[in-house]
Amino acid sequence: MPFQAAAAIDIEYGQPLVVDTVELPDPGPTQVIVKQVASGVCHSQLHRLHNAKQARPGLLGHESTGYVAAAGRDVTYVKEGDPVMLSLLPRNAYPGMARHATPMLKFRGQELPASFAAHTWMDTVVSDDRWVVKLPNDTPMDVTAVVGCAVLTGAGAVIHTAKVQVGSSVAVYGVGGLGLCTVQTCANVGAYPIIAVDLADDKLEYARQFGATHTINASQEDPVAKIREITGGGADYAFDVIGATKTMEQVIPSVRPGVNGYCQGGTAVLVGVPQTQPTIPVRDLLGGARIFMGTSGGTGHPERDFPLYVEWFKQGKMPLDKLVTRRYPLEQVNQACQALEQGQILGRAILEFSH
Repeated sequence: MPFQAAAAIDIEYGQPLVVDTVELPDPGPTQVIVKQVASGVCHSQLHRLHNAKQARPGLLGHESTGYVAAAGRDVTYVKEGDPVMLSLLPRNAYPGMARHATPMLKFRGQELPASFAAHTWMDTVVSDDRWVVKLPNDTPMDVTAVVGCAVLTGAGAVIHTAKVQVGSSVAVYGVGGLGLCTVQTCANVGAYPIIAVDLADDKLEYARQFGATHTINASQEDPVAKIREITGGGADYAFDVIGATKTMEQVIPSVRPGVNGYCQGGTAVLVGVPQTQPTIPVRDLLGGARIFMGTSGGTGHPERDFPLYVEWFKQGKMPLDKLVTRRYPLEQVNQACQALEQGQILGRAILEFSH
């Protein structure tokens, strides 16, 4: 008999998610079944809910922790009972790697379209084993659920995409869960100053607990002018963790100009998922010899990065227990989405599953 899972299902545009039963296949040769402990509630999932063109019914979520319940015959990396994380990105990725075969799930006899290797807003998932990372047995399995996206993307953008150096000046636009991971990683690599930009004073104050040395409320003053004032002309690096039209237009002039033919300007990095097409200030790129770049999942490699991030957590350098500020059972997934959309969540929320 196929595995079954309780899942949050996006059935109709503009309507609440429905928690119901979906059918999972037995694991294929390279697949695993994971009984979930917790899953992060990422803001990018709100974009899916607000997309009227999105195929429905559908599933959501892309970061979680759990225990392997079953493994296919060719799986050697993990075994039944192993604690694992599920992630946005596969292990051991390489250019030209074939796209994974998405496990086919069904709801009321209808196949469910998938956009990730495993959707994690459900208490049991099936995934190719390349999308799981094995954890030490002593790893806390609740707050680490957000490593697979929030930490992977925020920390990876700092370390791997921008390659921020000791003493670099940094600005971070947006200090939700992903932004706080970005801020904390900047602190971990020795950046200074670390300037947090947001519209909410409570979020800005909270960002100081993750290493922000300066804060700017962009609803009260011009963040570009203030960043230039604090840094003496512009930050070495600026991260847009929101992807809104306004922030995409502000992040480039927030970094210092260079001199064409002599020295390179600062680097602006787009981390948040854009939902609009901004007017990019190309003169700031050309005349200031600035760099504007994007990142996908922090260009991370889970098998390399997750052990580091878990170790940071154990050492207090990535305080996931502070980052996770709200917990919801799966049955309250709509309340979690509403609270996130209304800006009521400092840090990151998680869904917790019972079996």
